[in-house]
Amino acid sequence: MHLLRLQVVVAAALVSLSGVSGQTKLLLTNDDGWAVGHIRAFFNLLDSTKAFSLLLSAPAQNESGTGSLDLPAGKVGSGGCEFSSCPGGAPAEGSDPTDARLNYVNSYPVTSVKFGIQTLASKVLGGKPDLVLSGPNVGGNTGVATFFSGTVGAATEAAKEGIPALAISGASGSQVSFTTLSTPSDSTTASNVYAALSIQLTQALLASPSPILPNNTVLNVNYPATTGACTSASAFKFVLTRIYDATIFSGPDASWCGVTRLPTETNIVGRAGCLASVSVMGSNKLDVSAATQQIVAQKLSNILSCV
Repeated sequence: MHLLRLQVVVAAALVSLSGVSGQTKLLLTNDDGWAVGHIRAFFNLLDSTKAFSLLLSAPAQNESGTGSLDLPAGKVGSGGCEFSSCPGGAPAEGSDPTDARLNYVNSYPVTSVKFGIQTLASKVLGGKPDLVLSGPNVGGNTGVATFFSGTVGAATEAAKEGIPALAISGASGSQVSFTTLSTPSDSTTASNVYAALSIQLTQALLASPSPILPNNTVLNVNYPATTGACTSASAFKFVLTRIYDATIFSGPDASWCGVTRLPTETNIVGRAGCLASVSVMGSNKLDVSAATQQIVAQKLSNILSCV
């Protein structure tokens, strides 16, 4: 066979094998940047399970608070990517030189997740992702903050493109490089605890019957601070919540834990007891109907707690 032809055949084979048959395809993104500790701890823990085909596509820089802004990526400035994770003048999109699954996009979170879904997924995963995981974010995103959160913006963009998604945020941690994860610190503890909790939630969701989530649906997940008794994942409980107070929504919620009005996520993460909130939102960043809440509640019934 002609050498050029052989190279083409081999390249095609590698692309087809990149998304391992039978593995769930996950795309990770965030608004804190591709090199921040929280998202890399999550990626590393997911990778260690050997159960998933993984792709990370996130901003080159910290883009917190950019909501659903979306602009074409541009060449990286002279300062390089965050934490010197790419050099000044680098291309608008790029990957880690030792792992093509780790990718930056020099633009907003929404732009990053779109690039991941529309361009990178076919090359790295062998097809569109089954689920998008946005976060864990450094800092909470509850109530009205969801409208301004880039973490939530990326997740809702995925839902608009037909991909179920989770927006995950945690109260603890700092904007630090993934290279600090080997050093014990409060931020490292938060990264590891939130990663473990997020895998637990992801696996519970994937264990439920298809579809993973109802169409056009996102889970907004918030973890409290990893302080006091809350320094290990085993101490936490997941609670089904709503984003906004009942005065903003007149209809009933899902019938759950003996009531038809769910607590707000702000109320739950603010309580003692290591409580993590799980709210069901639409791609419009609002609470969904009681019927849709009920579907998700049944899917996650094995890990949800009543308080």
